[in-house]
Amino acid sequence: MCPQNIVGVSRQNTVAVHTSELQLHDKVTPLTPTKAKAALSNEDIMRYSRQLLLPELGVQGQLNLSKTSVLIVGCGGLGCPLAQYLAAAGIGRLGLLDYDEVELSNLHRQVLHGEENRGQAKALSAATAVKRLNSTVECIPYHLQLSPENALQLIQQYPAANVSSTYNVPTRYLVNDACVLSGKPLVSASALRMEGQLTVYNYRGGPCYRCLYPVPPPQETVTNCSDGGVLGVVPGIMGCFQALEVLKIASGRGSSCGQQLVMFDAQDARFRSIKLRPKQAGCAVCGENPSVTQLADYEAFCGAAATDKCRKLNLLSRDQRITVQDYKSIIDNAEPHLLLDVRPLVEVDICRLPFSLNIPLSSLEERKSEQIQLLQERVSQLKQQMAGDLYVICKLGNDSQKAVQVMEKMIGSEVDSITLKDICGGLMAWAGKIDPTFPQY
Repeated sequence: MCPQNIVGVSRQNTVAVHTSELQLHDKVTPLTPTKAKAALSNEDIMRYSRQLLLPELGVQGQLNLSKTSVLIVGCGGLGCPLAQYLAAAGIGRLGLLDYDEVELSNLHRQVLHGEENRGQAKALSAATAVKRLNSTVECIPYHLQLSPENALQLIQQYPAANVSSTYNVPTRYLVNDACVLSGKPLVSASALRMEGQLTVYNYRGGPCYRCLYPVPPPQETVTNCSDGGVLGVVPGIMGCFQALEVLKIASGRGSSCGQQLVMFDAQDARFRSIKLRPKQAGCAVCGENPSVTQLADYEAFCGAAATDKCRKLNLLSRDQRITVQDYKSIIDNAEPHLLLDVRPLVEVDICRLPFSLNIPLSSLEERKSEQIQLLQERVSQLKQQMAGDLYVICKLGNDSQKAVQVMEKMIGSEVDSITLKDICGGLMAWAGKIDPTFPQY
């Protein structure tokens, strides 16, 4: 049986769509069921003629799409192409959920938004673009953050969930658990750097997200696009792949990714898939004796904030850190010191403070002899001045804290008698509070 609605973890015969025609929802409200079409209109036949010709879809498949609702959680790099192709294909209702606003750094991959949408709610921007593409699709933009208080109420109105541009771990567990508790499959994808992944969880007896990841990863090991970067076309490809699987489920064909992880390597232009382990009888949420029977505090469970913004780690004590204002005073007073920039070279090429020494964190962690020797030489020069500390900086103040911890283990050899301090907030804090002409990225 074809599902009537899908959750993804208008104005007729007009060209322009004004934002006033779309109501931006800041809370979850009950939805009326989508109306099933008895037959396709002449306009439907013309609009969808190229896919109606497919034996895999046909008229009945198109009618199934028209009575299906899809919720997209996240209108980012994955959610934008996903929403675009679902609307183009004739999905009946499209829920677009995102708590963020459009920023300039989004535009290289989040293709539903434009320069004119900067500062606008992403959900509304995406809905407006979708309505321009297909005014017959009902769009419901939600400008809110999915939470344990509203997730079930929202997801129960749809039969499958799509986490499209949600990289933070707490939201992944939240959407997974809400889908399992609601009996809905979850179409999920991710993209980072030059790679992407896709699978369908809790589908036709397959595993859920918790079956594969019963314990959340340490916060400091999780990387998002802001930290690791991404080539814009990669989430575009994975978002299209998500749309493909949603359309197959919605039309009644079914997905083949229920027990597979599909991996995309953009560097080699290659897809490959691996078989996932089956549903686990001991899973905390979908197992035989589940311990998770209601949604909980997922930020506490994961030890991380439910946000896709750059995370802020707190690995050092307060006396091991200084503010950018304090560091500016050190420069102004010409105090002898060494500034160590631990970002990768690719980031240093974007921007740097001209008086800094660059040794990437990875080189410190691996104790690369050439880099360690360079550090030794500069520290020795500092010691000869009989004063001064070593300050460590990175983009946001996360890797610099890790670098301080790594170098503390060298005390007694390479950095003996040198005080190590991390600069809070890194170069982006420097740009925001000290030098507004300094590039931000």
